[in-house]
Amino acid sequence: MNLQEFKDKLFQLGEEHGFTDMELYYEREEKFVCELFKGEIDSYDTSEVFGTSFRGLYKGKMGYAFTEKLDEESLSYLIENAKENSKFIEDEVQEEIFAGSEKYGEGNFYSADLAEVTIPEKINLLKEIEKHIYSYDERVTGTDYFMLSSGETEKAILNSKGLNLSEKVNHVGIYVSVIVKQGDQVKNGVYSKFTRDFSILNPKEIAKHAVEEALSQLYAQSAESKNYPVLLRNDAASALLQTFIPVFSAEITQKGQSALKGKTGESIAVPLLTIIDDPFLEEGLLSSNFDSEGAATVRKDIVKDGRLVTLMHNRKTAQKDGVESTGNAYKASYKGALTVAPTNLHVVPSDQSYDALVSSISEGIIITELSGLHSGANTVSGDFSIAANGYYVKDGKVQNAVNQMTIAGNFYELLNNIEAIGSDLEFSMGFMAIGYIGSPSLLIRELAVTVE
Repeated sequence: MNLQEFKDKLFQLGEEHGFTDMELYYEREEKFVCELFKGEIDSYDTSEVFGTSFRGLYKGKMGYAFTEKLDEESLSYLIENAKENSKFIEDEVQEEIFAGSEKYGEGNFYSADLAEVTIPEKINLLKEIEKHIYSYDERVTGTDYFMLSSGETEKAILNSKGLNLSEKVNHVGIYVSVIVKQGDQVKNGVYSKFTRDFSILNPKEIAKHAVEEALSQLYAQSAESKNYPVLLRNDAASALLQTFIPVFSAEITQKGQSALKGKTGESIAVPLLTIIDDPFLEEGLLSSNFDSEGAATVRKDIVKDGRLVTLMHNRKTAQKDGVESTGNAYKASYKGALTVAPTNLHVVPSDQSYDALVSSISEGIIITELSGLHSGANTVSGDFSIAANGYYVKDGKVQNAVNQMTIAGNFYELLNNIEAIGSDLEFSMGFMAIGYIGSPSLLIRELAVTVE
């Protein structure tokens, strides 16, 4: 049966069983992933998954259930399981089924042109990139990983209060890690990009970026271990921000797991720092007109001129804090429980170029890549000690790559030690990350750098 018919029958059965407010959440996702290795397809996968989840109030408590089928059997399955699950809910503030916002954005985050790009065209793009990678420099020996992924997601929220929302989004992403070898030195360089515009993926430019990044890591030297001014290049800055994003969640803060509890309205960073969450970003991977409980999304300042304007809220956390939802309710999938997460969150760039930031450093370190972020960072205390790659800078010029380093500091202190912000805003979507997070390069007054 179709979704509307399934919803009507489900809500009728739910009402007969004593449910009051009810919601049906639907999600369908198509994925394509292809990896290439030396001209041959290394892996190839197409998939389509869909499912629905049911939320409903039963005797004043919210019950959950989900299914992958829209049939008669699923109707009673959802009702019985939601009824049973409601018995285990003990939260002091109950979730509510939302009747809807007064006004919703009208952003269109689905590219019809991208939907028309064929699988052979996507594979051909990979082959073209690979051809340019190997022809760019004789020191290229291979790729660590080399993948294209594309996805199309359709979601809908229908509830017993008359809400009926639906949306479709799509994207394509390229991930390249190039390996180069000089003597006994082996280094790699990475490129990644998400977009809805397939035409901007230029094979020659992608290959050049990845190979030059790898080559720049050759001839790494040691450096004195001490406190340095540190320039977090845009990709490293966004990776660090991504790691500490949970501290801006009201849900995390209410659990006592963020030092920002009670800091709304206060200064938490240097005045030149502004962080926004923009669900209408044209190229944003997580752009949407509504969140996972049907509230209208809004473009908002999280931090403005160094002051914490708001935490991110869903309706439940907003009720606890006596404020309005910020439209940041999130479900990882139709199976997931409601939580809080950003959409397209980023540091607002300045007009200062990356080269200008480098030129301003008398002696310091540029960090280009961070690894072991989740094991080396404590989001409760803000402390971090993270393995890093990068360059040594002297008199405003890059001198050489540096052997494996560890940078250490505290995220909350870092926010108050930003000396300059670049114009080179870039976004990233890390492994197991929540949110599409971006940052320009950030010049930090001082971090402890230990060189192996």
